[in-house]
Amino acid sequence: MQVLVNTDHHITGDETTTQRVEFIVEGAVDRFADRVTRVEVHLNDLNGPKHGSRDKRCMMEARVAGLKSVAVTHEASTLVEAIGGSADKLERALEHAFGRLEATSGSRPREEDILDVEKLDALERSGQLRKN
Repeated sequence: MQVLVNTDHHITGDETTTQRVEFIVEGAVDRFADRVTRVEVHLNDLNGPKHGSRDKRCMMEARVAGLKSVAVTHEASTLVEAIGGSADKLERALEHAFGRLEATSGSRPREEDILDVEKLDALERSGQLRKN
């Protein structure tokens, strides 16, 4: 999985920032790494040099193999909070997207309703199960 980090002209996109973002993103979506090909992260300072309670924004877009992209946004007072919040939202959005995909691919029987071959043979021998 590839993580690309983009910043606006108010945020310094140095190696430390990139490594921190990669660490947070990989921790959040690591279990989906075989399905997610790329995550693009966009960091913005909404107010420029002014300070505000929610002036840092992090937008993450996950490119998923075989599905539409999944995008989330989080705004916070610090860049680290914005990145963490966005990563949490992305994880939940991917869970939802993959859960819906699995739910529509057909229902699966409960584990207790599945017979193994030995139990099936025993039922056939006892006459409780008829062969067609």
